[in-house]
Amino acid sequence: MTRSELIAGLAEDNPHLTVADVERIVAALFDEMTGALARGARVELRGFGAFTVKRRDARAGRNPRTG
Repeated sequence: MTRSELIAGLAEDNPHLTVADVERIVAALFDEMTGALARGARVELRGFGAFTVKRRDARAGRNPRTG
C-alpha cells in the first residue's frame, strides 16, 4: 500500500474528514513513527507489523558488471 492509497482509503472510510485533513493526520503519524525510530524506539502497529532499526556493520560490495 502506498501513502496515497492509505490517504484515499482513510478519506473514503471517514467522509466527515476532508482529504487535506487526512493528509495532515497521515503526515503527523509518519513523522512520529520516524522520530521514534530515530530515537531507537520500537514502533508496533497492531495487526500490521512492528518496526525497529537494526545497526549492521558495513560490508564490501561488488559490482556485478566489473567484478
